[in-house]
Amino acid sequence: MVRRTLHLILFLFLFVFAAFAGSGELKEKLAGLHGITYIELLESEHYAEKYLVRIIQPVDHRQPEGGTFMQRVVVCHAGFDRPTVVVTEGYGGAYALNPHYAEELSQLLDANLVFVEHRYFLESTPEPLDWSYLTAENAACDLHHITTTLKRLYPGKWISTGISKGEQATMIYCAYFPEDVDFAVPYVAPLNRAVEDGRQEAFLRKVGSRAERKKVRDFQTEILKRKEAMLPLLADFCREKRLTFRIPPEEVLDYCVLEYAFAFWQWGTPVGAIPPLTSADGVLFYHLVHVSNPDYFAEGQPNGSFFVQAARELGYYGYDCKPFEKYLTIKSSKGYLEKIMLPETAGSVGFDPALYHKVYDFLKENDPKILWIYGETDPWSATRVPRFKGKRNGHIYIQPRGSHRTRIHTMPQGMREEIVDRLQAWLAE
Repeated sequence: MVRRTLHLILFLFLFVFAAFAGSGELKEKLAGLHGITYIELLESEHYAEKYLVRIIQPVDHRQPEGGTFMQRVVVCHAGFDRPTVVVTEGYGGAYALNPHYAEELSQLLDANLVFVEHRYFLESTPEPLDWSYLTAENAACDLHHITTTLKRLYPGKWISTGISKGEQATMIYCAYFPEDVDFAVPYVAPLNRAVEDGRQEAFLRKVGSRAERKKVRDFQTEILKRKEAMLPLLADFCREKRLTFRIPPEEVLDYCVLEYAFAFWQWGTPVGAIPPLTSADGVLFYHLVHVSNPDYFAEGQPNGSFFVQAARELGYYGYDCKPFEKYLTIKSSKGYLEKIMLPETAGSVGFDPALYHKVYDFLKENDPKILWIYGETDPWSATRVPRFKGKRNGHIYIQPRGSHRTRIHTMPQGMREEIVDRLQAWLAE
């Protein structure tokens, strides 16, 4: 018994020693790559090694001599012989630094993870700030440079993935550099064709059941009917949160009400969470701001870079004012993105549909291995990619009653197993 215990202790010691002995290998290899200027060890509960690195990127890839910035990238190591998932994050990437962070696809495939913070967000923002270089093409070139650099360490299969705006970045990346990854798994994002696409409003008129839609609309109407009582509550709320706006409080309330239906279905709010219409003013108000927070329309919010992209290339959605026109202060919501939400330093941003056509044409004329994940009741699914006839490799999976939180693990069992089997088959090819 004693001998057995000693053998077990020796085995564990050698195992731990071997793990720690190899723990510096990735750091050493990263340090040898051109363009990486900073490496910091991070804690992780899910990966053998994890590092924050900063990689030099041109502000404008078409004119690389015109200045550079540092892009924040997180590298999570599973093994040099394992496949690699590149997360094309559409926003800031601070959350990926958390030791608890684990990305679904890399866990399913036991893969390395390369997490890329999007340019012009948080620590990946060029200085001085020039909005003209915040383009989908430059962002795709950022990803191409990072992937090309790290393939020297990870020569196996590469998979790109992203969620929401990050999913848009994945599709755009595939359209610009179709040879960079072996396949892609984009989650819950649109392919919009205008700054106010219009298909989302039509979607909200049919989503869910008639009784559910009525309950949502009746709540919106009741808030507007009680506008006099709601405005002091809104003032107190915004004062406490230190929110300021370019528009008067009456219009802020209007937009919160208009946004409510989109946000309600996007995030899968249970219809049972809507309070009775006979509830006190405060009860109704705090449900409204819980679902449709005024900070979305406030000045100085961290998503200003996203709104620039939406107005310029990515597109967005509008609002259907007609059901509420009797109670609204605003006459129309048209142009609200530029009027309310664009950073003032961005000036006037005109929409160019060229990006939509590039991605659409790429998907229509080619047959890349892409597996799309959507939620049935998510308004963003209104502008999901179309099903092109004759394609063998493109697959769209829609979770019944799924929201913007839809993931592979939330799918029904049969659908989930089919997805995983397809991913494993692609890895094995």
